[in-house]
Amino acid sequence: MKKFFTKLFSVIFKPTPRGKVRWAVFFILVLAILAVALDAPMYWDKGADWVEDSLKIDVPHFYNLPFRLGLDLLGGTHLVYEADMANIPSAERSDAVAGARDVIERRVNAFGVSEPVIQTTKTGDSWRVVVELAGIKDVHKAIEMIGETPMLEFKEQNKDVRELTAEEKSQLEKNNKEVKIKAEEVLIQALGADEAGFDKLIEEKTEGTVLPMMVSERLFSPIFEAAKKAELNAVYNKLVEMTSGYYIIKPIDRIEEEKEVEASHILICYKGASNCPTELTKDEALAKINEVKSQVTPENFAVLAKTYSNDTGTSSEGGGLGFFGKGKMVPPFEEKVFAMATGEISEPVETDFGYHLIYKSDERSLVEYQVKNIFLKKQTEQDILGPQDPWKVTGLTGVQLKKSMVQFDQNTGAAEVGLEFNDEGKKLFGEITERNVGEPVAIFLDGEALSIPRVNEPIRDGKAVITGDFNIDEAKTLSRRLNAGALPVPIKLVSQQTVGATLGNQSVNDSLTAGLIGILLVMIFMIIYYRLPGFWSSLALIVYGAIVLALFKIIPVTLTLSGIAGFILSIGMAIDANVLIFERLKEELKSGKSLGSAIDDGFKRAWPSIRDSNVTTLISCVILATFTTSIVKGFAITLGVGVIVSMFSAITVSRIFLKLGSNRFSKNWWYGVKNKIE
Repeated sequence: MKKFFTKLFSVIFKPTPRGKVRWAVFFILVLAILAVALDAPMYWDKGADWVEDSLKIDVPHFYNLPFRLGLDLLGGTHLVYEADMANIPSAERSDAVAGARDVIERRVNAFGVSEPVIQTTKTGDSWRVVVELAGIKDVHKAIEMIGETPMLEFKEQNKDVRELTAEEKSQLEKNNKEVKIKAEEVLIQALGADEAGFDKLIEEKTEGTVLPMMVSERLFSPIFEAAKKAELNAVYNKLVEMTSGYYIIKPIDRIEEEKEVEASHILICYKGASNCPTELTKDEALAKINEVKSQVTPENFAVLAKTYSNDTGTSSEGGGLGFFGKGKMVPPFEEKVFAMATGEISEPVETDFGYHLIYKSDERSLVEYQVKNIFLKKQTEQDILGPQDPWKVTGLTGVQLKKSMVQFDQNTGAAEVGLEFNDEGKKLFGEITERNVGEPVAIFLDGEALSIPRVNEPIRDGKAVITGDFNIDEAKTLSRRLNAGALPVPIKLVSQQTVGATLGNQSVNDSLTAGLIGILLVMIFMIIYYRLPGFWSSLALIVYGAIVLALFKIIPVTLTLSGIAGFILSIGMAIDANVLIFERLKEELKSGKSLGSAIDDGFKRAWPSIRDSNVTTLISCVILATFTTSIVKGFAITLGVGVIVSMFSAITVSRIFLKLGSNRFSKNWWYGVKNKIE
């Protein structure tokens, strides 16, 4: 077998001009296969499964990298905030709203929202911040967080923070030894007490609650483990030590629930289902869930849940529902998941919410104990030292900061961030710096430390400079965040719109249908009019499409409807390049040149036109991507990527395919020319 393939490769890829062409074709085919596998890994996985089942050869599944979808395709929340600029000077309003936008972006990122779009707009005197959160998990909490005005605080080190002295440590150990001795004495009494005697000990000795407590593996685990070892209605014969103190326990009941399972799900809902944000019909939803079922494995379940699930509460977390017992889910869902084996993925299950695919990842029995307890509290370090926050409020906030600006050191040219306080802030800052020379003073925004500069000398003129190893962008970011707190812009939610993926799905389906029909018609035209070159260009177009879609996943590009439009437009430009080349090829053949020379000259003469038209388009794309946002930017990026790949497709792929068939198909008729090749 090895000799056969060695001989085959030596014949096909021998170092001749034809061999080089075959190598190029081989490279393009490998590239195309990898691109298609990345675009639609489910087909690769099916092939791998077939090879494994039929030939017993282990072929790994392909990496499943989902497309990143925008709000109009994935669904989510569209929020519009009105910024109150009444107290902001006109010259500072642009920076103020930019700072508010920056604060919102940081807050939204804390939610782990995929590809949030946050932008500012100005219409007349109205300043607005538009927030688009694709697939957000908790809309109400996000709105609550976003709506808070930024809080900027200057804090100094809390010098009251300290460790226990040797004497205090010794006293702490002594006290806790006494507590343990006392607890052991109480344990002896408890072991000899009847029911009434134990209850009396609880009332006399316990600090805190005296009610029976429920303990499980997740709650009060050490007490649960002790309860497991004890007999019901008998005092456990050892102390249970926790960080807070010692427990003497008496389990009085054992409650065993049937089962608790851990599962994830993918929901595809339809119009009429409960809380459904889409307009899919029931049949369309069933077709969709079956399509997802054909792709899903335990390994890619979370990825597909993020891509397809209509459950906005779990999709961003990969569909995870955690552990739950009976009575927590709707009956059809619960009945199915408790009947499944661990590691199994269900067939579509219909509930009032739509169709579900369920992945059961774990199962366990849930046992709880009800225990009576006597608690003797230990002394802790906090009891002696009190709260130990390393930073202390100074009273200086963003209210006293007039503004922050980027400036440059006159000697080194390094970027710095300047601060300027009002009269009240000037006095406070002077006092703070005077008592913290050589010490750090931290600047917090929304409770997060933005910067912790060290004070070199008392600053009494109300102007300070934060130096550091900043580049210009870092200095601008810090300055903008400081201004967000210095110029707090109250923002008011004026519009909230939940955007379902229905519009996106329908539009995507329509766009894909239109695109496929258009491509098919173009291919038919190319083959009829240009014959063999038209056929090769159609193959090159397929390779082009596979590569572009793969790049959209790798870069990654957030696909919106406008982005899809840019992609489809780039397909037209790819065909346009082929038309230029083939017309030049026909002219060369009509002039009597050999096929090989005609192909080379045809490509050579067509290249300047292709280059110039594509470069001008790319320049437009760069400008649009640089100076616009959201929809227009997505259009520019997908069009630009498509144009770059189209040049590779037209000049390289089409040319290699033409050369590959030039020996066998050398008559002019194959190239749409009547006269014969000499």
